[in-house]
Amino acid sequence: MEKLFNQKSKAYYLLSIIFSLCSFLSFSQKKPKDSTKVTQLDEVLVSAVRANGKNPVTFTNVSKEEIAPRNLGQDIPVLLNYLPSVVTTSDAGNGVGYTYMRVRGADGSRINVTLNGVPFNDSESQGSYFVDLPDFASSLESVQLQRGVGTSTNGAGAFGASLNMQTKSFQEKAYAEIANSAGSFGTRKHTLAFGTGLHDNFEINGRISQIASDGYIDRASTNMFGYFFNVNYIKKSTSIKFLAFGGKEKTYQAWYGIEDQDKLDNDRTYNPAGMYTDANGNTKFYDNETDNYWQNHFQLHWSEKWSKNWTSNVALHYTLGKGYYEQYKQGETLADYNLPDFQGNSTSDLIRKLWLDNDFFGTTFSLNYKNSKTDFLFGGAANRYLGNHYGEVVWTQYYVPNSNRYYDNFGNKDDINVYAKASHTIGKINLFADLQYRMVFYKANSYKFNDVNDTFRFFNPKAGANYQLNAKNAIYVYAGIANKEPRRDDYENGSIKPERLFDYELGWKYNAKKVSVNANAFYMQYKNQLVLTGALNNVGSPIFTNSGASYRYGLEIESVIKLIDKLTFRPNITLSQNKNKDFYFQRDGVLQNLRNTNIAYSPDIVFGNITTFSPIKNLNLSVLNKFVGKQFMGNIDAQKSVLKAYSNHDFNVTYLWNINKGIKSILFSGLVNNILNHKYISNGYFYTYDDDFTTPGVTTTIEGAGYYPQATRNFLLGATLKF
Repeated sequence: MEKLFNQKSKAYYLLSIIFSLCSFLSFSQKKPKDSTKVTQLDEVLVSAVRANGKNPVTFTNVSKEEIAPRNLGQDIPVLLNYLPSVVTTSDAGNGVGYTYMRVRGADGSRINVTLNGVPFNDSESQGSYFVDLPDFASSLESVQLQRGVGTSTNGAGAFGASLNMQTKSFQEKAYAEIANSAGSFGTRKHTLAFGTGLHDNFEINGRISQIASDGYIDRASTNMFGYFFNVNYIKKSTSIKFLAFGGKEKTYQAWYGIEDQDKLDNDRTYNPAGMYTDANGNTKFYDNETDNYWQNHFQLHWSEKWSKNWTSNVALHYTLGKGYYEQYKQGETLADYNLPDFQGNSTSDLIRKLWLDNDFFGTTFSLNYKNSKTDFLFGGAANRYLGNHYGEVVWTQYYVPNSNRYYDNFGNKDDINVYAKASHTIGKINLFADLQYRMVFYKANSYKFNDVNDTFRFFNPKAGANYQLNAKNAIYVYAGIANKEPRRDDYENGSIKPERLFDYELGWKYNAKKVSVNANAFYMQYKNQLVLTGALNNVGSPIFTNSGASYRYGLEIESVIKLIDKLTFRPNITLSQNKNKDFYFQRDGVLQNLRNTNIAYSPDIVFGNITTFSPIKNLNLSVLNKFVGKQFMGNIDAQKSVLKAYSNHDFNVTYLWNINKGIKSILFSGLVNNILNHKYISNGYFYTYDDDFTTPGVTTTIEGAGYYPQATRNFLLGATLKF
């Protein structure tokens, strides 16, 4: 498989070079008769799951121009780090490889992510693994982050936010781009992009990328290949798009963190992954303790403008994913792996691979009627997921097993939803209603839980109103309900109740020439919320538990301030309280009601700001600031579980050199992360266990914690050549 993938990689490189050369041929370029219609059709892809300015929904839009200055190899969560209520972290410490984001304290498995309206979250874990889409930021047109329940979308329920990403649209003129960047910890990114321009109603564009890094944490290396190809057919009121994108990643595991306080203080890049003791008692590290995964996405979109008021979009999609992570395990019992003893030895060191082989396919659709006062949309999706989980032992210290598969499980999921959204303007008031009905059918088996054959039926209503006070001021109110099914890991941990969220929002929008402000208060009330316990399972995944009743409330403020032409401020702040109600915990053998406790990984304050100064034309200097308040890594308010508040400051500089002689332009970019060289920690884990051996007959609860240090001062430099 590795050899085959390498052959395909070479083919993609060759194909892209051919297309980029073709783009320079002097064919006459035919523009569509109505470019406005084409632009509108391209937006139909995401209009079904996005909010607009009249909707009473809390959201932030990010354009490709805002992403570009820092797109030097770090992943999408890190690029979105400075949005309101967002907290990000990275296993490797430098934002390359496995990266994660939380919004309003909700982790990635509770953030709905769509790509052109197609679900991206893994159906079983419900997480979004951006590492499987290397350099996807280079193929984005725009991003919308909705906070709270938001509008109805496809895929997993939005229990903290929804993130919709729209890929680049067609380009009328031919182009080619070469982007290279390099920096600290051996980080480098190489990207080649091209577009043929529009010829006889057809346009082809694409990208291939290679990203690699040694990582800040010891051996937390990353090697990723990504690609994106888009074929567009544009004619009058018809748009047909075929997209193929994906990639392959190999990362050395770094999800164990550091538990040893001495190492945290004196050797904060330490990584225990792959550690074992050889026959001579020497500590060594297995050199292939890696995660390996490749994922390929295919989408076909047909958008049609039937008349002045009616548009539609139908999409077919298919995602193929396959991969494994490899581990060195010491002193394992051979019988646990269905392996025979060797000459009386029942235990052995061994190397195992844990595989996931899955297929995800289906359709999404929407039909939209729109005039000057009314906007009605009917849409939905029907998707199927087929997952195969299995493990293999590829080596023992005594013998090499022959095709040993010691477990073979499955997880299949059907997800069907329909929704209707309507907004209507009466004078200065825009009324909004959104009704969704979703059905989930889940069948699974595992050696960790009994066979599952569950059906979930969810009704998710939302409603609100937006009142335009005057040309500059508007206020809105919103109420919405969301439901969410358990994940596969929740079945393994015994937390199998579905969750329900009631979300209430009250907002104010002010938009003037030099100052714009969006402020909103939110109250999110949960029933059976699955909260992070802070602990990890045996493969590094976070463990959740149903907390019963819980709530989050707070205030979010974001603004853009441009008092003078050359200086722009983009501050945002979130102040919140996040509590479990009457949280029960068994401590020292006694079940205790701890009353109201803090929800894990939910800081009371999150602040972000980007200050940009443009002293001369085409030169931008930006200082980026982030502050995250104290967090608890568990739900019992234990001091051992405290993750200290931290701040981080980056510096970004870009200069655009317009040449227009063979080379159209060169964009020079520089990024210094953590300019003040803070030794901060953005993530960790917390665990407890009962000890009744030290003192027989007495149960004592033992607490422990681990941490993921982030990189000290580091830099990235890059240049993008446009032809």
